[in-house]
Amino acid sequence: MKNTDETKTDAIPAGPRQRLAIGVVAPYDMALDAELWRWTPDDAALFFARTPYDPLPVTLEMVELLGDDAGLRAAAEQLKTIEPAAYAFACTAASFVKGRAGERAAAAALTEAGGAPGITTSWAIVAALERLGVSRVAIATPYDAAITARLEDFLVENRIAVTGIRHLGLDSRMWTVPYVRTAELIREANSDEAEAIVVSCTNLPTYDLIAPLERELGKPIVSANQATMWAALAQCGLGAVGPGQRLLGA
Repeated sequence: MKNTDETKTDAIPAGPRQRLAIGVVAPYDMALDAELWRWTPDDAALFFARTPYDPLPVTLEMVELLGDDAGLRAAAEQLKTIEPAAYAFACTAASFVKGRAGERAAAAALTEAGGAPGITTSWAIVAALERLGVSRVAIATPYDAAITARLEDFLVENRIAVTGIRHLGLDSRMWTVPYVRTAELIREANSDEAEAIVVSCTNLPTYDLIAPLERELGKPIVSANQATMWAALAQCGLGAVGPGQRLLGA
């Protein structure tokens, strides 16, 4: 029979596993934290901070405010104590609205304030297209025409041609768009010339749509949340989880 000390020791579990921390700076209206987790492997954990609240509809003015340097730095600093291995600014529009220079400034703000590599969703989309060898895309967004035009400008600035565009014209609650409508939007945006389809907005659910629509349309689909997690995890030497998604097998 074991002595009392041995019995006590055997009864204590090893404790929770240590996971690599990834800091996510999300816009204040972000509703899809749970979707980002679906791309996250078991050896990583996501920690969220949000930009300052400002009750505006999703317009050019609003997304320009979301990418404000001070707000990004403050959000990254909230997470610094847990020592993330990388940071992601999980907002497409706010990271492309000021062009490539604005996107680079946002990434630099995260890196400097957080003390670890920072990436943005817009940069992640461009990096994903490069990994896939794609230079001509169609774009599908939930935004209005003005914001969607800024996405086209950003892609063109990064030497990616845009062959087709569709948008929903929404200014709020993108997370409520049903899969069936998003699938229609992607099909409408598609063109014969497009080598891939970019689906913008981290507040638009896409996880379960990507693989089946890639099979249907015969080309890659790169969504904002997918690209964000793929790129952020890659900064840490990890792979994203998404069965059948072309980017993740590239």
